[in-house]
Amino acid sequence: MSRIDLKKAHFSTLCVHGSGGVDPATGAISTPIYQSSTFAFKNAKHGADIFAGEQEGYVYSRIGNPTQTALEKEVAFLEQGEASLAFGSGMAAISSVILSLCKSGNNVLSSNVLYGGTHNLFMITLPQYGITVKEIDGTILENFEKNIDENTTCIYIETPANPTLTLIDIAECAKIAKKHKIPLVVDNTLPTPYHQRPLNLGADIVVHSATKYIGGHGDTVAGLVVGKREYIDRLRGEILRDFGGIISPLNAWLLLRGLKTLALRMDKHEENAMEIAKFLNFHPKVKQVWYPGLTTHPQHELAKKQMTGFGGVISFEIKGGRKAGEKLMNSVKLFTLAVSLGDVDSLIEHPGSMTHSTYSPEDLESVGISEGFVRLAVGIEDRNDLKDDLSQALKKVQ
Repeated sequence: MSRIDLKKAHFSTLCVHGSGGVDPATGAISTPIYQSSTFAFKNAKHGADIFAGEQEGYVYSRIGNPTQTALEKEVAFLEQGEASLAFGSGMAAISSVILSLCKSGNNVLSSNVLYGGTHNLFMITLPQYGITVKEIDGTILENFEKNIDENTTCIYIETPANPTLTLIDIAECAKIAKKHKIPLVVDNTLPTPYHQRPLNLGADIVVHSATKYIGGHGDTVAGLVVGKREYIDRLRGEILRDFGGIISPLNAWLLLRGLKTLALRMDKHEENAMEIAKFLNFHPKVKQVWYPGLTTHPQHELAKKQMTGFGGVISFEIKGGRKAGEKLMNSVKLFTLAVSLGDVDSLIEHPGSMTHSTYSPEDLESVGISEGFVRLAVGIEDRNDLKDDLSQALKKVQ
């Protein structure tokens, strides 16, 4: 049992100390890696009772594992949800949620700026199984109301969106979802529960690519879902059990370790990102910068209302189009040209040809991802070193 008052503790303290307690089997402060595929029963009745759901326990790591359980407990605690379920990747988490809510003939109503993998799932893969997705401009709330029909089984939004950092009003979107008695699913990967808690704003289900900020070190691929216990139990018992998109005990442990420093890292990501966003905002070779912390961001006020911080991702359009963007990316020395985000290392990429190459040229244009659009995932290095690196690279752009 924790010795601190969890109701009064700040988020950074909660990240370190968790929901309270130590490993129940050993007393270990750091949860052990239970690297076992199967678990012994005390006797035949014990095994039968666990399978029947009449007693808690572990059977097989495809269904549950003690290290995974420890992670799920802490993530639910930090998101202020009833329960959580871990998956082997963010896409496993997202696809599992959609499959749990939809069947052939149903449709999903989604915001139109999404991680490229989610967009491909929605536009290419799901229609092959009779599930269609309508992607709309979610910044206009009336679009949700106009496009919901009798076959719509959920609303899915990503806010702030990757890579345009477009925001959607979660509380207002939740009201629409509740009016139509369908769940609202929110991808909370970019802000993390440190900067945004969608469940407290009325959302029903939260998903994460835990590969990003929750893991934080570029060494883990994982996904997380948070929601009501009844829903999470069904997600585990039906989708995870049958489709098998499980997380390994080692990766669950790495995420537990990542949670310890989440608040510390997010503060540094944001501090650096704000400085770099300001630097780019006044640079003569930059046409436009998108960062929710800037007053020039069109939804800055919404960001202040529903977020407690602005994160570490910046996007900007460089003058000169794709050629200029390529010159910039090939000239940086401290930033690494790589996809993903949320690492302690600073990364740079070209969404149109990389992470969001699943979008058609027309769709890229419609959501504002131009040829000169560049995404920065700002790390935790010294901000002056990062600015110096961008400055020397931008000097090489004609």
